[in-house]
Order: sequence, then structure tokens, then C-alpha cells
Amino acid sequence: MLELLTGGAENRILFPVAILAAFFFTFAALVAGRKILPRDQGRKFAVNGALSEGKPRGAGLIFISVYILTAALTVKLNLELICYLALAFLAMLSGYLDDAAEKPWGELKKGLIDLVLSFGLSGVFYYYNSSEIRLALAGISVTLHPVLFVILGAVLVWASINVTNCTDGVDGLCGTLSVISLLTAVALIGIFGGDKRFLVLLLILVFCVIAYLWFNASPSRLLMGDAGSRALGVMLAAAALKTGAPVLFLLTSFVFIVDGGLGLVKLSAIRYLRLKNFMKNIRTPIHDHARKNKGWSDTQVVFRFAIVQALISAVLLGYLA
Repeated sequence: MLELLTGGAENRILFPVAILAAFFFTFAALVAGRKILPRDQGRKFAVNGALSEGKPRGAGLIFISVYILTAALTVKLNLELICYLALAFLAMLSGYLDDAAEKPWGELKKGLIDLVLSFGLSGVFYYYNSSEIRLALAGISVTLHPVLFVILGAVLVWASINVTNCTDGVDGLCGTLSVISLLTAVALIGIFGGDKRFLVLLLILVFCVIAYLWFNASPSRLLMGDAGSRALGVMLAAAALKTGAPVLFLLTSFVFIVDGGLGLVKLSAIRYLRLKNFMKNIRTPIHDHARKNKGWSDTQVVFRFAIVQALISAVLLGYLA
């Protein structure tokens, strides 16, 4: 097994090997494995949802599996990192089983899975790190009570899983935003002097997602499904925690939060607060509003949303560097 450590001449060879392997193995696996994937049945209530009908769905099963295998072969993993990969795998597996099911899973079943994953990830992070939070923009740090930290961490993980999932409705959008947000987290870990092995894990994931985007660019030939979006949500949350400044998730994943999060807010306000007219003129997810109400093409949505996130990330990194 190759061991990708944190420095030295050996690392200069192994690191390119790791990222190239991630890209090409993912590419080859998607070509070979797409025939076994379930077919999308079309999304009745989504804008242009019928265009997805018949396309291979659940490609997250392939690129997340390749990611975990590549990480295991190229990074010297400790138990903490193994736990993160295991949680990402479980999120992927639950999403794939939902993708492949003839009848989609109910909200209660998926909610319980989200709850377990969220508290699992938050608890693992606290066990191997601490409950100290860096408020980077203010230049101070605070230490929370462990119970409060784990609860708030679980909320972050739950939100990340769900907003990422909600954003996966336009060819190339979820993958592109994931790449930008993951690279932003990589830069933050570098600025704050965080775990270099975890940094490498994120970079390997980036190149697996880039390989997937080769097939998901509009008009797509593959869809990641819940298998991909849920696992990406787990890793984005883990990345936010490992920066030591999880509050910055609000900026590193700003477009995810706005696009997918407003839909969750709208649904909750209508369902639980009985506010029937809440945001009645805004279609959610916001990418559907942009396509249906503003007339944007899929390509325009992806580029413009990506530009917004890239600008926010660049300003944030420039301020902290």
C-alpha cells in the first residue's frame, strides 16, 4: 500500500499519482459501470425533469466507491479519517438504495438515516479533536460545551446533506459547486495549518468529482443521484469541521445553502407554521426559479451560480490569507 505522508521527496511523486489515479480510475469505472445503474424515472415536479428520464442514475455509487478505494491506497489513514470515509460510504449506500428503489423512501426513513449520520460525524469529530471553534472573521476562538458542540455539529451535517441533495437538479450544478466548496475548504485548512492528510483526502475527492462532471455536463449522460449528493454533503460537512472554523460553512457553501436551503425553509414554513403564502412567488430550489421564472438555460445556471460561489470564496480566502 502506498503511504501519502505530509512531506518529503516521496510525497512529490505520490501526490500526483493519487490525484491522477482518482481521475482516471473514476473515468474508467463510470464508462464500464454505467450500464448497471438504475434508470431515472424523470422528476415530475422539477423544471425539465422529464429530460432526465431514462438516464443512468446513482453514479455516486461508482465515483464515491472509487474515491474511498483510492484514498485507502494512497493516504496513510488513521481511525478518524477511516470513520469519515465510512460515514461517506454509508451516506452513499443509503442514497443508492433509494435511487434504485421502485418506490422512493419516505421522509421518516431518510430522516432517521440523516440523524444517525449527522450525530455520528459530529461525535467522531469531537472525539478526535475538540469543541473549540475558531471565529475566523472576528479573530477569536470559543470553546463550547461538548454536548452543545455535538448537537450544533449534527445540525451542520444535516444541513449539508440536505442542501447538497436539493441542489442536484441541474446538469453539472451539484458537482461544480462541490468542487469549488471543497477547494475552498482545502485552502482554509492550509491557511489555518490543519490536518494535511485530510486535505489530501479532499483533493482526491475533487478529482473524482471532476471525472464525473465529464459525463454530467449539460446535456448529461449520467446522474449522481442521492448516492452522490448525500456523500458529498457528508464530506463537505466534515471539511467545514476540519477547518476548525465551521461557521465559515455559511460562506464556503453559500450557493448550496441559498439554492437548496431556501426550499427547506419554505417547506417547513408551509407545513409546520401554516404559512401558505410564504415565498409564494419564489420557486424552489432556486435553480428552478432561475430556469422557469427567469428563463436561464442549464448552462447559465451552472456558470452563474459557480461564479457567485467562486467570488465569495475568493474574497473569503483573500481576507484570511
